[in-house]
Amino acid sequence: MKPNEILAITFTNKAAGEMRDRLTGMLGVTARAIWILTFHAACGRILRREAERLGYRSTFTIYDDQDQVRLTKACLEELGKDPKRFAPRGIHSQISRMKNELVTPQEALERVASFWDQTVAETYDAYQRRLHASNAVDFDDLLMLTVQVLERFPEAREKWQSAFRYILVDEYQDTNHAQYRLLQLLGEKHGNVCAVGDGDQSVYGFRGADIRNILEFEKDFPGTRVVTLEQNYRSTNSILRAANAVIDQNSERKPKNLFSELGEGEPVRVFEVEDEHAEARFVAAEIAGLIDRGLSASEIAVFYRTNAQSRVLEDVLVRQDVPYQVIGGPRFYERAEIRDATAYLSVLVNPSDAGSLLRIANRPRRGIGATSIARLVERAQASGRTLFEAMADPESAGVAAASARAVKSFHGTMESLMALSQDLPVDELLERVLEKTGIMDALEAERTIEARGRIENLQELVGVAREYRTETADASLAGFLQDIALVSDQDTIADDRGLVTLMTLHNAKGLEFSAVFAIGMEEGVFPHIRAIEEQGIEEERRLCYVGLTRAKERLTLTHTMSRSLWGRRTYNLASRFLDELPREVERERLRPASWSNYGSPASAAPEPRGDPTLALATGDSVRHASLGEGVVTAVEPGGVVTIRFAEDGTERRLMTEYAPLDKIA
Repeated sequence: MKPNEILAITFTNKAAGEMRDRLTGMLGVTARAIWILTFHAACGRILRREAERLGYRSTFTIYDDQDQVRLTKACLEELGKDPKRFAPRGIHSQISRMKNELVTPQEALERVASFWDQTVAETYDAYQRRLHASNAVDFDDLLMLTVQVLERFPEAREKWQSAFRYILVDEYQDTNHAQYRLLQLLGEKHGNVCAVGDGDQSVYGFRGADIRNILEFEKDFPGTRVVTLEQNYRSTNSILRAANAVIDQNSERKPKNLFSELGEGEPVRVFEVEDEHAEARFVAAEIAGLIDRGLSASEIAVFYRTNAQSRVLEDVLVRQDVPYQVIGGPRFYERAEIRDATAYLSVLVNPSDAGSLLRIANRPRRGIGATSIARLVERAQASGRTLFEAMADPESAGVAAASARAVKSFHGTMESLMALSQDLPVDELLERVLEKTGIMDALEAERTIEARGRIENLQELVGVAREYRTETADASLAGFLQDIALVSDQDTIADDRGLVTLMTLHNAKGLEFSAVFAIGMEEGVFPHIRAIEEQGIEEERRLCYVGLTRAKERLTLTHTMSRSLWGRRTYNLASRFLDELPREVERERLRPASWSNYGSPASAAPEPRGDPTLALATGDSVRHASLGEGVVTAVEPGGVVTIRFAEDGTERRLMTEYAPLDKIA
């Protein structure tokens, strides 16, 4: 084969670079002619040569994330839509999803089924027209426009099909519809498409990845030869049997059975603990023990389903001087939304705190621009007043009328919150801050996965404040801010002992560690409550499989009897994934009496809060101490009931022995 007749596609620049380096070592300069690129880079190269067919010049500009959101905002304003109500980032996320599904603006307008759909479709249409007028494309256009060229122009399709006699693609289970269609078009002539992938590791459905692409490969490419790669070179057989047993429960998969020649290894362990604090102490102590026995901290990882779960563990690791890093985002107290919330609280305690005030004045956006802020700062300095005092009279600083109204509104909101801070406990005050300042509303308006994660983090901060209030004799707002500031300061201490890795299960894909701890293995946490409600259990199970198969030698799973997460305490059953593990897995209940070897002693075990003799039937009305009123929708053996709660409409499975439930007559 001629090197330039081979197209090798990966998902990341790093993977493409590694492949290129390996081939250069094997083939020398010949490797330079092979197309070893990411999907976007390959499409960009093709599109530069074909742009004129679609009315673009070959010198088109590629807009980055910030450019895309700015253009979306401009389009919303052009259409007379309020960017505060229709968050530009959220609207663009919907546009991106449609492009990845190869939906054109015209098709989007034809599919409108709601006012929200109408706004998205109209914005998409305006956005695409503006891009074209600027001779610009975004990342999603690179894929969609390349597919359009190949579909609409037979001579272009023939040229590129002939150019690539062999096509190889990695991580095929992560392809979306646009990527699938591209490969189908390019490989149609020669049929030489080699795809490597594992359907059991398809966990990016929320990003548009479609597991059907790999499950239906033989149908899309007739005559396919399947080579099943079942030998695992990472994990021991006890870990692989656990992973096999869980993933076997999925129906949407191609059967395979991983095995290893690395021996049996240590048994997989499952521990039930009282709550998230006991869980964090146990995991931290286990980690410290492994490090004491000579295992490098960099060979240890803790996985969790959502970012907010890291907070309690981070607090314990800091106190026990265990070095760690958080992958896939900053540490809990360093996250932007947490810093914003604590900056608001800081101003309530100390209105002279100009640094915090400058951070929050226009977060979320409320029409107080940089020019207005600069004039207010200048006025404050000239008059010898604080910036907050200057905000009471923005006109005297020369602030324009519209901005002056926004400044006065913000100042008034802060003054009312200052008055509330004298009477409300910290957690209730924080909830009021998040509500009155518009932080939560702004995130809700984004309608993105990332915004949902930020909301959960803020709810977790409310939980931190509630813990502080209940565990501190003279709880105060100033004391709370000092507590979390001390944690943050200790977090920044440099350390060269190697770092334990904390990360979500999604971020763990592709990595490996000698020892893995998976925490929060409970219904509603993992599998996540949204996945349960939206019939997404099979993808959650694949995510569990990914987590289990990251472990090389030791795998430990934990679940709690009760957990405070996202600002509320819940009493969840153990995850269904734990029930699917083989019998050989070692299971243990840790109670306070067994804590002598696990760091700081646990508090006394909470007595079961429920009534094990409580007789409930389907249709009964009940009241839960923290979740409010609900209706029993199912009753199972062993005192397990499913309740739909009125407050948020969610259904939860609870044990009557532990859940604080009362029957409403």
